[in-house]
Amino acid sequence: MSTLKNKSILVVGGSSGIGFEVALASLQELANPVIIASSNPERVNKAVERLRAHNFPGTVRGEVVDATDSAAVKDFITRIGEVDHIVWTSGNKVGSQFPKVEPEKVRSAFDVRFWGPFAVAQSAKIRPGGSLTFTMGTALIKPAPGMSLWSSVVGSVDGLIRGLAVDLAPIRVNAVSPGIIDTEFFDDFSPEIKETMFKGYTNGLLIKRGGEPEEVATAYIFLMKCGYITGQRIDVDGGAALGR
Repeated sequence: MSTLKNKSILVVGGSSGIGFEVALASLQELANPVIIASSNPERVNKAVERLRAHNFPGTVRGEVVDATDSAAVKDFITRIGEVDHIVWTSGNKVGSQFPKVEPEKVRSAFDVRFWGPFAVAQSAKIRPGGSLTFTMGTALIKPAPGMSLWSSVVGSVDGLIRGLAVDLAPIRVNAVSPGIIDTEFFDDFSPEIKETMFKGYTNGLLIKRGGEPEEVATAYIFLMKCGYITGQRIDVDGGAALGR
């Protein structure tokens, strides 16, 4: 398996949650430089400070990009230039379920989860041996009631990675599909509501708990390091597909 030492890694969505942990794990693997990008300048700056505080040898820098704007993403990726690996963890909240979900929310979800990665694939200059790693979700294999939007979004990403793996070969293209992960995504909910949500979801898992972002980050690291995997998805979901 190859090393990430002195490899340049860009994490879009790297200011928080899973993306932040991917950036941190990349630094632990001696990647250099590690670039994180998100839409909020303040959060990017704080994340860069947190990453630098670990005092790993690799340099860290932050960038600002609107993940909902494909043209902006393409311009950003072009400006970044050559890198070894790009990870896309950026996402957004829909806030409502079928049939009440609004068309604007549907478009926004596709803009971030599908068209953003597509723009990356069109514009990226990946060095030999490098990779693109995108992010999906368990709604692909086991959609909950009302989650038809999410199942369609992640289903489109599943098809995208397979097609891109063919079109971009030998550049590798893969995805990680996380389950319910304890990240800042849930900070808008009260502790009581969050606990109820986690209990309701994790009761149906084989591993009876939510995941931690650092656990999911290891899957992204593996996909970057393993030079013989492409067009594949790794489910990090506590056994959601086999649960009740």
